[in-house]
Amino acid sequence: MEIHPIGVIHSPYKSMEDAPRQGRHREDVEFVLEIFPEFAEGLREVECASYLIVLYWCHLADRDRLIANPPGSEEPRGVFACRSPARPNPIAFCAAKLLRREGNNLYVSGLDAIDGSPIVDIKPYVSGIDAVENAELTWFKK
Repeated sequence: MEIHPIGVIHSPYKSMEDAPRQGRHREDVEFVLEIFPEFAEGLREVECASYLIVLYWCHLADRDRLIANPPGSEEPRGVFACRSPARPNPIAFCAAKLLRREGNNLYVSGLDAIDGSPIVDIKPYVSGIDAVENAELTWFKK
């Protein structure tokens, strides 16, 4: 299996300590998704989406961890039962608000990515398809 980055995230967060737990808690922060020129044609009509699913690689994450202590949990959990960036394949998923497009740069908010994170893929977020009503994580308490 091979994954090739399609771009890079330019973020005000320079370290893992700078980033919020969830990017949606900081929608006032702007990011630039720089899509590499060879993939720019794939951005055709991306402006039709108000939100984008951004899949990116957590390049600073610990890939050896299988247990995490997530917020909202009083006990350790397996990484596949939580959203910790530390995991064998540190792929992150965020629904980001598309603010504007300038050429091959997408300006978005709602991410928690660290500066320099490679972009794996981008897809339009469609609430009628992507939102699952009444989905639960029983151990999670707000």
